[in-house]
Amino acid sequence: MRKVVLFALCATMFVACNKKELERSNQQKDSLAQVVASKDAELDELMGTFNDIQEGFRQINEAEGRVDLAKGAEGNNKAKISENIKFIAEKMEQNRKEIANLKARLRNSSYNSTKLKETIEQLTKQLEEKEEQIKQLQAELEQKNIRIAELDQTVANLNSNVADLQATKAANEKTMADQDASLNTVYYVLANKKTLKQNNILKSGDVLKNGDFNNSFFTKGDLRKITTIQTNSKKATIMTSHPSDSYTLEKNGNKEYVLTITNQAKFWSISKYLVIVTK
Repeated sequence: MRKVVLFALCATMFVACNKKELERSNQQKDSLAQVVASKDAELDELMGTFNDIQEGFRQINEAEGRVDLAKGAEGNNKAKISENIKFIAEKMEQNRKEIANLKARLRNSSYNSTKLKETIEQLTKQLEEKEEQIKQLQAELEQKNIRIAELDQTVANLNSNVADLQATKAANEKTMADQDASLNTVYYVLANKKTLKQNNILKSGDVLKNGDFNNSFFTKGDLRKITTIQTNSKKATIMTSHPSDSYTLEKNGNKEYVLTITNQAKFWSISKYLVIVTK
């Protein structure tokens, strides 16, 4: 009888465990489906904007064709040219805003695609080429003594936009350079124990404890440029953590230790600070 009861209890527990496992599996499946659906919706939205931009360029090309026809036709076509130029200007501005919007959305998107980034860069280049074509169009019309106020204003806006783009590009390049420098900035110090203790770098045998050390006592450098550090000491011990297979600490001809970093990225991967105790 006991065996029957025990078997029944085991069976009940097994069913309960299976039920919980099934529920957990279903929850994970639902969560995954939501993530996939969210990414699909996000991608659809990005591609929708991309298609709108391409359609804008198509309409601009058609309008440019109408301007060419109007230039070649007999009679006074200034009104038609003006109408098409105005349309081109509006579409150019719309595409410019759409491309800027697309860049911002991709930057903040969880859908990180190199191909999409390349496509946006191609759209930006296409916009810049189209702006140059409009400037050429203005020059051609001027040769035919056709002055279009809308075209003059469009070119003036393009020149302003180019200046803004150049300023933005310069600012972005500076920001990237600053970020790059910050990411690759490292700090190192070589001193005896007494000096390190005076600057709160060494406390009770531990280095860089509590973060209240004197940071100005360190030498600042670029990890990509630091390959060797002369300790000028016959005794040297590295106190900070660095992968052992990323450096060597050996004596030179003067029997003084020289730190040679064989893999800069790996060496500084654990800590951007290097503390060497010398005597």
